[in-house]
Amino acid sequence: MKLVTADTMRRLDRIAVRGYGIRGVILMENAGKGVADIVKRELSRIGGRRVAIIAGKGNNGGDGFVCARHLKNSGYEVLVFTLSDPDGIKGDAGANALIWKKMDGGIYPIRSSRELKKHVLSLRHSSIIVDGILGTGIARPASGVYAAVIDLINKLGKPVVSIDIPSGMDGSTGKVLGRAVSAAVTATFAFAKAGFFVYPGRSYAGRVEIIDIGIPVDAAKGVDIRHNLIDGCMVSALLKPRKKDTHKGTYGHVLVIGGSIGKTGAVYMAGMGAMRAGAGLATIALPQSLNPIMEVKTTEVMTHPLPEKDGRLGEFSYHETEKILDGKSALVFGPGLGGGVSFDYVKKTIFGCAGKNIPLIIDADGLNALKGNIAVLRDAAKKGGKIIVTPHPGEMARLLNMTAKQVQDDRIGSALKLFQKTGCVTVLKGASTLVVSEDGVFINPTGNPGMATAGTGDVMAGMLGGFISQGLRCEDAAVAAVYLHGLSGDEVAKERGETGIIATDLLSAIPKVLNSFVRGDGA
Repeated sequence: MKLVTADTMRRLDRIAVRGYGIRGVILMENAGKGVADIVKRELSRIGGRRVAIIAGKGNNGGDGFVCARHLKNSGYEVLVFTLSDPDGIKGDAGANALIWKKMDGGIYPIRSSRELKKHVLSLRHSSIIVDGILGTGIARPASGVYAAVIDLINKLGKPVVSIDIPSGMDGSTGKVLGRAVSAAVTATFAFAKAGFFVYPGRSYAGRVEIIDIGIPVDAAKGVDIRHNLIDGCMVSALLKPRKKDTHKGTYGHVLVIGGSIGKTGAVYMAGMGAMRAGAGLATIALPQSLNPIMEVKTTEVMTHPLPEKDGRLGEFSYHETEKILDGKSALVFGPGLGGGVSFDYVKKTIFGCAGKNIPLIIDADGLNALKGNIAVLRDAAKKGGKIIVTPHPGEMARLLNMTAKQVQDDRIGSALKLFQKTGCVTVLKGASTLVVSEDGVFINPTGNPGMATAGTGDVMAGMLGGFISQGLRCEDAAVAAVYLHGLSGDEVAKERGETGIIATDLLSAIPKVLNSFVRGDGA
């Protein structure tokens, strides 16, 4: 599903008005009526006939006045509160405010804390609240009476329908600017906004319903809409059933390099993730002193010992690494590698893969070794390297010289920044995992809090290698892997609950989930 940023939505509005001659008041009419229809459906579900609409002075407020008119015409009791001087509302919003007045609809100003206190009981005794306070143009945190009203709405605990966007949220990034309305439903216009599906915004948007306000479909054809919500149809289109006359070599050979003392489980889970994703063969290469342990642990996955020092890989391991790259379809590099691995070893491996045209997934300590040296990724990409980087927020922060909080405050912006700096497909892990590539920004809706446990990222890194080994482009492999990885976690949670999930639980769920999409049942 295509998603838009605030800037893209404004551009589409301008095209509708200036390019097609659709008057803004018509778009507002369609928007407000659509919101009213959603409010009616919610009221039929929860009961009640009293609606409180809180309108700002902009277009969201104008949509609120249209909504009020349609609800009143349908027999509902409607109270409209405005956070500005009613006589100061201008433009299309002002025209609809005037119509509401002519219908003997009351408008109750809330311009101070004193006026707010007067109306608390009216709000408390409403069946539902419609939030039309702030729109997508918000640039700074709400303050004064705006902040007080948002806080009161959240405190009352009433079902809230937000018009276009929960007031206080940045629709492009999902960031909450100080405070935001917590909506049960967000009735948004034409396209869903990207921020609805990225935390923390995802926690505030509630159920997202898209209203057709009459913008012509062709209006979007000249606009490069770069944000997408990954869905089953998208993933099903990437996965093909196996042909009858195939063998293990048909599905590629994934090499996983990593492991260190105390961290052999990481490479094991990555190797098994590759196999469960459908790779024909997988080999784990790890420090030679740890190879006997892995020989005992693995059955289907092969192993290969690499030269080491004190149980760790390093530049002295590269000669053997280069040899075993031959014939591999993809390399997953970094799971369990351990801190302190030399940058030179990582750099040689990156360019070795580029020279042999082997797609490379860099994960975990493979990424940490690149702190301060991410230019090497851009250099390798320029030489034809096909690279996917898979940082979690802490690793992303180190790569970009930011804090983890800064990354989380703008996950989309952070992922875009790393992609632009490196040219590598970027997978920012976490709730609502992001994929950024030349194809655009892809937001993953699957997964659950039970997956916040050690090793789930290793499984996903292996899945990436497994899909690439079967012929998917790096960009497509990333989209498929993050979606199916999350869905596998959801399958486990459905059977066992979220608490207590461990990473290896996902391994047994992957084939069932994967095959439902290969057959086309997962769309």
